[in-house]
Amino acid sequence: MPLPKRRHSKTRGRKRRTHYKLAAPTHAVCPQCREPKLPHRICPHCGYYNGREIVAVEGA
Repeated sequence: MPLPKRRHSKTRGRKRRTHYKLAAPTHAVCPQCREPKLPHRICPHCGYYNGREIVAVEGA
């Protein structure tokens, strides 16, 4: 295995890590209540998924 002959500078390592960033989660619109929700998840506002009520939500 090759080893580095000299130490890499902090700048060099930080330049490489500039692409290590979090992406904002995507949101889909619930077809039942039109509220934003995470894709492929039950809607937390109305409790529907794929056109069927999965969870009974109080107050909805």
